[in-house]
Amino acid sequence: QVQLVESGGGLVQPGGSLRLSCAASGSIFSINAMGWYRQAPGKQRELVATITSGGSTNYADSVWGRFTISRDNAKNTLYLQMNSLKPEDTAVYYCNANVVVKATALYDDDYWGQGTQVTVSS
Repeated sequence: QVQLVESGGGLVQPGGSLRLSCAASGSIFSINAMGWYRQAPGKQRELVATITSGGSTNYADSVWGRFTISRDNAKNTLYLQMNSLKPEDTAVYYCNANVVVKATALYDDDYWGQGTQVTVSS
């Protein structure tokens, strides 16, 4: 009923920038908190940044001051601007959203995107 589709990943040199997007579609009544997570090879998935429906943000210490999370509520889209990228930022980045779904009754559930690869290498 709800799909999250990430885009914007790729290969970038250290110090470079990328902007990730995550578009939500389907039977959406509203979206509560949204966030970006990442998983590097051989490691557990970790939180990168989150944003509430009101725009309050939270960041992992490792990305503080380099990454900026934002959202466009009218477009049901989440963004992650990543600057000053480092090789240790290499991972698959996943979008997450807590969505209030329109069905015979409203209910909320968590959804994940399929992930987008970010590789930082010279």
